[in-house]
Amino acid sequence: MATKKIAGGIAPTSTRTLWKGAITFGLVHIPVGLHSATQESGLDFDWIDKRSGDRVGYKRINKATGKEIATSDIVKGIEYEDGQYVILTPEELEAAYPKTLQTIEIEAFVKAGEIPFVYLEKPYYVAPINRGSRVYALLRETLKASGRVGLAKVVISSSQHLAVLIPCGPALILNLLRWGDEVRSWEQLSLPDEGREGLKPGELKMAEQLVDEMTTKWDPNKFRDSFREQVMELVEKKAQSGKLMAVTEPEKGEAPPAGATVHDLSEMLRRSLASGKRTPAAKTVARGRSDGEAEDDIAPRKAATKKTAAKKSEPKKAATKKAVGGKGASASGARPAAKKAAAKTAARRKAA
Repeated sequence: MATKKIAGGIAPTSTRTLWKGAITFGLVHIPVGLHSATQESGLDFDWIDKRSGDRVGYKRINKATGKEIATSDIVKGIEYEDGQYVILTPEELEAAYPKTLQTIEIEAFVKAGEIPFVYLEKPYYVAPINRGSRVYALLRETLKASGRVGLAKVVISSSQHLAVLIPCGPALILNLLRWGDEVRSWEQLSLPDEGREGLKPGELKMAEQLVDEMTTKWDPNKFRDSFREQVMELVEKKAQSGKLMAVTEPEKGEAPPAGATVHDLSEMLRRSLASGKRTPAAKTVARGRSDGEAEDDIAPRKAATKKTAAKKSEPKKAATKKAVGGKGASASGARPAAKKAAAKTAARRKAA
Protein backbone atom coordinates (compact mmCIF):
# COMPACT_ATOMS: atom_id res chain seq x y z
CA MET A 1 0.00 0.00 0.00
CA ALA A 2 1.13 3.55 -0.61
CA THR A 3 2.82 5.34 2.28
CA LYS A 4 0.63 8.01 3.87
CA LYS A 5 2.10 11.51 3.83
CA ILE A 6 1.18 14.64 5.72
CA ALA A 7 1.19 18.13 4.21
CA GLY A 8 4.43 18.83 2.43
CA GLY A 9 5.09 15.19 1.59
CA ILE A 10 6.85 14.35 4.87
CA ALA A 11 6.04 11.06 6.61
CA PRO A 12 3.99 11.38 9.83
CA THR A 13 5.64 11.56 13.23
CA SER A 14 6.21 8.27 15.03
CA THR A 15 5.00 8.71 18.61
CA ARG A 16 5.90 5.15 19.60
CA THR A 17 8.87 5.10 21.97
CA LEU A 18 11.42 2.52 20.80
CA TRP A 19 13.84 2.90 23.71
CA LYS A 20 13.86 4.69 27.05
CA GLY A 21 16.92 5.80 28.95
CA ALA A 22 18.97 8.91 29.62
CA ILE A 23 21.64 11.14 28.08
CA THR A 24 24.60 11.38 30.46
CA PHE A 25 27.76 13.47 30.44
CA GLY A 26 29.66 14.49 33.51
CA LEU A 27 27.04 14.63 36.27
CA VAL A 28 24.26 15.66 33.87
CA HIS A 29 21.38 13.19 33.49
CA ILE A 30 18.60 13.81 30.93
CA PRO A 31 15.77 11.22 30.76
CA VAL A 32 14.84 10.66 27.10
CA GLY A 33 13.11 8.31 24.70
CA LEU A 34 14.06 7.36 21.13
CA HIS A 35 11.61 7.61 18.23
CA SER A 36 12.05 6.48 14.65
CA ALA A 37 13.13 9.40 12.45
CA THR A 38 12.72 7.63 9.09
CA GLN A 39 10.53 5.12 7.32
CA GLU A 40 11.07 3.04 4.21
CA SER A 41 9.04 4.17 1.21
CA GLY A 42 10.42 1.88 -1.48
CA LEU A 43 8.31 -0.49 -3.57
CA ASP A 44 7.40 -3.66 -1.72
CA PHE A 45 7.21 -6.35 -4.40
CA ASP A 46 5.78 -9.73 -3.32
CA TRP A 47 6.66 -12.89 -5.22
CA ILE A 48 3.57 -14.68 -6.55
CA ASP A 49 3.27 -17.98 -8.42
CA LYS A 50 1.64 -16.87 -11.68
CA ARG A 51 0.13 -20.34 -12.24
CA SER A 52 -1.81 -20.63 -8.98
CA GLY A 53 -1.82 -17.14 -7.42
CA ASP A 54 -0.05 -18.44 -4.30
CA ARG A 55 2.54 -16.34 -2.52
CA VAL A 56 6.14 -17.54 -2.74
CA GLY A 57 8.01 -17.85 0.55
CA TYR A 58 11.49 -18.59 1.79
CA LYS A 59 12.92 -21.65 3.51
CA ARG A 60 16.04 -22.70 5.37
CA ILE A 61 17.77 -25.07 2.99
CA ASN A 62 20.80 -27.31 3.50
CA LYS A 63 22.99 -26.18 0.60
CA ALA A 64 24.59 -29.62 0.21
CA THR A 65 21.42 -31.75 0.17
CA GLY A 66 18.90 -29.18 -1.02
CA LYS A 67 16.53 -30.24 1.77
CA GLU A 68 14.76 -27.99 4.25
CA ILE A 69 16.00 -28.21 7.84
CA ALA A 70 14.42 -27.37 11.17
CA THR A 71 15.39 -24.26 13.10
CA SER A 72 16.48 -26.45 16.01
CA ASP A 73 19.18 -28.01 13.81
CA ILE A 74 20.77 -24.66 12.98
CA VAL A 75 23.78 -23.37 14.91
CA LYS A 76 25.80 -20.18 14.46
CA GLY A 77 29.38 -20.29 13.27
CA ILE A 78 32.11 -17.93 12.12
CA GLU A 79 34.53 -18.94 9.36
CA TYR A 80 38.01 -18.95 10.90
CA GLU A 81 39.87 -20.34 7.88
CA ASP A 82 38.78 -21.43 4.42
CA GLY A 83 36.03 -23.98 5.06
CA GLN A 84 36.81 -24.17 8.79
CA TYR A 85 34.21 -22.75 11.20
CA VAL A 86 34.11 -22.06 14.91
CA ILE A 87 30.67 -22.91 16.30
CA LEU A 88 29.34 -20.63 19.04
CA THR A 89 26.59 -21.70 21.45
CA PRO A 90 23.70 -19.43 22.48
CA GLU A 91 25.19 -19.33 25.99
CA GLU A 92 28.57 -18.14 24.71
CA LEU A 93 26.93 -15.43 22.63
CA GLU A 94 24.74 -14.35 25.55
CA ALA A 95 27.84 -13.88 27.71
CA ALA A 96 29.45 -11.70 25.02
CA TYR A 97 26.49 -9.34 24.64
CA PRO A 98 27.10 -5.88 26.14
CA LYS A 99 25.26 -5.06 29.32
CA THR A 100 22.09 -3.13 28.57
CA LEU A 101 22.75 0.17 30.30
CA GLN A 102 19.88 2.47 29.37
CA THR A 103 22.13 5.44 28.74
CA ILE A 104 23.37 7.52 25.83
CA GLU A 105 26.79 8.10 27.36
CA ILE A 106 28.52 11.09 25.76
CA GLU A 107 32.27 10.45 25.78
CA ALA A 108 33.46 13.55 23.90
CA PHE A 109 32.36 16.60 21.92
CA VAL A 110 33.72 17.35 18.43
CA LYS A 111 33.13 20.01 15.79
CA ALA A 112 30.10 19.17 13.69
CA GLY A 113 31.98 19.24 10.38
CA GLU A 114 34.66 16.77 11.48
CA ILE A 115 32.53 13.62 11.06
CA PRO A 116 32.42 12.51 7.39
CA PHE A 117 28.97 11.68 6.04
CA VAL A 118 30.12 8.14 5.20
CA TYR A 119 30.01 7.30 8.93
CA LEU A 120 26.33 8.24 9.34
CA GLU A 121 24.06 5.19 9.42
CA LYS A 122 20.61 5.51 11.05
CA PRO A 123 18.92 8.49 12.75
CA TYR A 124 16.55 8.58 15.73
CA TYR A 125 14.69 11.50 17.25
CA VAL A 126 15.49 12.03 20.92
CA ALA A 127 12.64 13.45 23.03
CA PRO A 128 12.67 14.36 26.74
CA ILE A 129 10.54 12.41 29.22
CA ASN A 130 9.85 12.64 32.97
CA ARG A 131 10.41 16.39 33.37
CA GLY A 132 13.65 16.39 31.42
CA SER A 133 12.62 19.20 29.04
CA ARG A 134 14.62 22.00 30.67
CA VAL A 135 17.95 20.13 30.74
CA TYR A 136 17.22 18.78 27.24
CA ALA A 137 16.82 22.34 25.92
CA LEU A 138 19.99 23.41 27.73
CA LEU A 139 22.07 20.74 25.97
CA ARG A 140 20.47 21.46 22.58
CA GLU A 141 21.14 25.19 22.72
CA THR A 142 24.69 24.68 24.02
CA LEU A 143 25.53 22.40 21.10
CA LYS A 144 24.03 24.89 18.62
CA ALA A 145 25.99 27.81 20.06
CA SER A 146 29.28 25.91 20.15
CA GLY A 147 28.93 24.27 16.73
CA ARG A 148 29.71 20.91 18.30
CA VAL A 149 28.09 17.48 18.49
CA GLY A 150 28.32 14.77 21.12
CA LEU A 151 30.02 11.42 20.47
CA ALA A 152 28.33 8.70 22.50
CA LYS A 153 27.95 4.97 22.99
CA VAL A 154 24.54 3.35 23.34
CA VAL A 155 23.21 -0.21 23.51
CA ILE A 156 20.10 -0.88 21.39
CA SER A 157 18.67 -4.37 20.88
CA SER A 158 21.65 -6.07 22.54
CA SER A 159 24.09 -4.35 20.17
CA GLN A 160 26.52 -1.62 21.10
CA HIS A 161 26.64 1.38 18.78
CA LEU A 162 28.77 4.45 18.33
CA ALA A 163 26.51 7.47 17.84
CA VAL A 164 26.53 11.22 17.42
CA LEU A 165 24.07 13.55 19.15
CA ILE A 166 23.22 16.42 16.78
CA PRO A 167 21.01 19.51 17.39
CA CYS A 168 18.48 19.96 14.57
CA GLY A 169 15.76 22.59 14.92
CA PRO A 170 13.82 21.92 18.14
CA ALA A 171 15.09 18.33 18.32
CA LEU A 172 18.20 16.40 19.21
CA ILE A 173 18.96 13.63 16.74
CA LEU A 174 20.88 10.52 17.72
CA ASN A 175 22.51 9.25 14.54
CA LEU A 176 24.10 5.82 14.80
CA LEU A 177 27.58 5.73 13.29
CA ARG A 178 29.56 3.02 11.58
CA TRP A 179 32.60 1.85 13.51
CA GLY A 180 35.97 2.85 12.11
CA ASP A 181 36.76 -0.61 10.70
CA GLU A 182 33.43 -0.66 8.85
CA VAL A 183 34.34 2.29 6.60
CA ARG A 184 36.60 1.51 3.65
CA SER A 185 39.71 3.54 2.93
CA TRP A 186 40.03 5.55 -0.28
CA GLU A 187 43.83 5.22 -0.39
CA GLN A 188 43.87 2.69 -3.23
CA LEU A 189 41.58 4.79 -5.45
CA SER A 190 43.00 6.95 -8.20
CA LEU A 191 41.96 10.39 -6.89
CA PRO A 192 43.42 13.78 -7.84
CA ASP A 193 45.39 15.61 -5.16
CA GLU A 194 43.54 18.17 -3.06
CA GLY A 195 44.14 21.81 -3.95
CA ARG A 196 43.79 24.01 -7.03
CA GLU A 197 47.08 23.09 -8.60
CA GLY A 198 46.55 22.16 -12.25
CA LEU A 199 43.16 23.86 -12.46
CA LYS A 200 42.76 26.91 -14.70
CA PRO A 201 41.45 30.10 -13.06
CA GLY A 202 38.87 30.58 -15.83
CA GLU A 203 37.47 27.07 -15.31
CA LEU A 204 37.25 27.61 -11.56
CA LYS A 205 35.42 30.90 -12.05
CA MET A 206 32.85 29.39 -14.43
CA ALA A 207 32.33 26.38 -12.14
CA GLU A 208 31.79 28.62 -9.12
CA GLN A 209 29.37 30.78 -11.13
CA LEU A 210 27.37 27.72 -12.16
CA VAL A 211 27.23 26.50 -8.56
CA ASP A 212 26.01 29.92 -7.42
CA GLU A 213 23.25 29.94 -10.04
CA MET A 214 22.06 26.49 -8.97
CA THR A 215 22.22 27.21 -5.25
CA THR A 216 18.88 27.07 -3.41
CA LYS A 217 17.50 26.42 0.04
CA TRP A 218 17.17 22.81 1.11
CA ASP A 219 13.62 21.59 0.51
CA PRO A 220 13.15 17.79 0.51
CA ASN A 221 9.71 18.17 -1.08
CA LYS A 222 11.32 19.28 -4.34
CA PHE A 223 12.85 15.83 -4.79
CA ARG A 224 10.70 12.79 -5.49
CA ASP A 225 11.24 9.12 -6.21
CA SER A 226 9.92 9.32 -9.78
CA PHE A 227 10.27 5.56 -10.38
CA ARG A 228 8.13 4.71 -7.35
CA GLU A 229 5.50 7.31 -8.27
CA GLN A 230 5.22 6.05 -11.86
CA VAL A 231 4.94 2.42 -10.74
CA MET A 232 2.23 3.27 -8.18
CA GLU A 233 0.32 5.23 -10.84
CA LEU A 234 0.49 2.17 -13.07
CA VAL A 235 -0.69 -0.06 -10.20
CA GLU A 236 -3.65 2.25 -9.54
CA LYS A 237 -4.54 2.38 -13.25
CA LYS A 238 -4.44 -1.41 -13.65
CA ALA A 239 -6.42 -1.93 -10.44
CA GLN A 240 -9.15 0.50 -11.56
CA SER A 241 -9.44 -1.35 -14.89
CA GLY A 242 -10.01 -4.65 -13.08
CA LYS A 243 -6.60 -6.19 -13.75
CA LEU A 244 -6.25 -7.81 -10.33
CA MET A 245 -5.05 -11.30 -9.34
CA ALA A 246 -6.57 -13.01 -6.29
CA VAL A 247 -3.64 -14.20 -4.16
CA THR A 248 -4.31 -17.25 -2.01
CA GLU A 249 -3.24 -16.95 1.60
CA PRO A 250 -2.21 -20.24 3.32
CA GLU A 251 -4.77 -21.68 5.72
CA LYS A 252 -4.10 -21.05 9.42
CA GLY A 253 -2.42 -24.00 11.07
CA GLU A 254 -1.49 -25.57 7.75
CA ALA A 255 2.15 -26.66 7.69
CA PRO A 256 4.19 -25.10 4.87
CA PRO A 257 5.37 -27.50 2.14
CA ALA A 258 8.83 -28.87 2.88
CA GLY A 259 10.15 -29.30 -0.63
CA ALA A 260 13.63 -28.21 -1.70
CA THR A 261 13.47 -27.47 -5.41
CA VAL A 262 9.96 -28.04 -6.81
CA HIS A 263 7.59 -26.46 -4.29
CA ASP A 264 4.26 -26.70 -6.06
CA LEU A 265 3.78 -30.36 -7.08
CA SER A 266 2.42 -31.55 -3.72
CA GLU A 267 -0.01 -28.63 -3.55
CA MET A 268 -1.29 -29.27 -7.07
CA LEU A 269 -1.85 -32.96 -6.28
CA ARG A 270 -3.63 -32.12 -3.02
CA ARG A 271 -5.94 -29.66 -4.77
CA SER A 272 -6.69 -32.14 -7.52
CA LEU A 273 -7.65 -34.80 -4.96
CA ALA A 274 -9.76 -32.33 -2.99
CA SER A 275 -11.71 -31.31 -6.10
CA GLY A 276 -12.41 -34.92 -7.07
CA LYS A 277 -10.82 -34.51 -10.49
CA ARG A 278 -8.43 -37.44 -10.77
CA THR A 279 -6.51 -38.49 -13.85
CA PRO A 280 -5.82 -42.16 -14.69
CA ALA A 281 -2.56 -43.50 -13.24
CA ALA A 282 0.28 -43.27 -15.73
CA LYS A 283 2.46 -46.26 -16.59
CA THR A 284 5.41 -44.49 -15.01
CA VAL A 285 3.84 -44.68 -11.52
CA ALA A 286 6.07 -46.77 -9.24
CA ARG A 287 4.77 -50.22 -8.34
CA GLY A 288 2.16 -50.34 -5.61
CA ARG A 289 1.48 -46.61 -5.22
CA SER A 290 -2.10 -45.38 -4.71
CA ASP A 291 -3.39 -41.91 -5.62
CA GLY A 292 -2.74 -40.57 -2.14
CA GLU A 293 0.86 -41.84 -1.85
CA ALA A 294 3.96 -39.65 -1.82
CA GLU A 295 4.70 -37.88 -5.08
CA ASP A 296 8.43 -38.57 -4.90
CA ASP A 297 7.67 -42.11 -6.16
CA ILE A 298 6.29 -40.76 -9.43
CA ALA A 299 8.85 -41.30 -12.20
CA PRO A 300 10.85 -39.40 -13.15
CA ARG A 301 11.60 -38.63 -9.50
CA LYS A 302 11.19 -35.00 -8.43
CA ALA A 303 13.93 -33.33 -6.42
CA ALA A 304 11.59 -31.65 -3.95
CA THR A 305 8.65 -33.38 -2.23
CA LYS A 306 6.57 -33.02 0.89
CA LYS A 307 8.29 -34.71 3.82
CA THR A 308 4.98 -35.00 5.63
CA ALA A 309 3.36 -36.79 2.73
CA ALA A 310 6.32 -39.17 2.45
CA LYS A 311 6.15 -40.03 6.15
CA LYS A 312 2.43 -40.71 6.02
CA SER A 313 2.86 -43.03 3.04
CA GLU A 314 5.53 -45.25 4.64
CA PRO A 315 3.15 -47.44 6.71
CA LYS A 316 1.10 -48.09 3.57
CA LYS A 317 4.06 -49.30 1.48
CA ALA A 318 4.30 -52.83 2.91
CA ALA A 319 0.59 -53.53 2.67
CA THR A 320 0.43 -52.10 -0.82
CA LYS A 321 3.29 -54.27 -2.13
CA LYS A 322 1.63 -57.43 -0.77
CA ALA A 323 -1.56 -56.58 -2.60
CA VAL A 324 0.16 -55.98 -5.93
CA GLY A 325 0.13 -58.99 -8.22
CA GLY A 326 2.11 -57.82 -11.21
CA LYS A 327 4.53 -55.18 -12.37
CA GLY A 328 2.99 -51.75 -12.86
CA ALA A 329 -0.29 -52.65 -11.14
CA SER A 330 -1.75 -50.16 -8.70
CA ALA A 331 -3.06 -50.97 -5.22
CA SER A 332 -6.59 -49.97 -6.20
CA GLY A 333 -6.44 -52.34 -9.17
CA ALA A 334 -5.08 -55.24 -7.08
CA ARG A 335 -8.07 -55.50 -4.74
CA PRO A 336 -10.74 -56.28 -7.44
CA ALA A 337 -8.36 -58.84 -8.99
CA ALA A 338 -7.95 -60.60 -5.64
CA LYS A 339 -11.73 -60.76 -5.17
CA LYS A 340 -12.20 -62.30 -8.66
CA ALA A 341 -9.53 -64.93 -7.95
CA ALA A 342 -11.22 -65.85 -4.67
CA ALA A 343 -14.60 -66.15 -6.42
CA LYS A 344 -13.16 -68.51 -9.08
CA THR A 345 -11.58 -70.70 -6.41
CA ALA A 346 -14.89 -70.96 -4.53
CA ALA A 347 -16.68 -71.90 -7.78
CA ARG A 348 -14.21 -74.72 -8.51
CA ARG A 349 -14.65 -76.15 -5.01
CA LYS A 350 -18.41 -76.03 -5.38
CA ALA A 351 -18.23 -77.82 -8.70
CA ALA A 352 -15.97 -80.49 -7.22
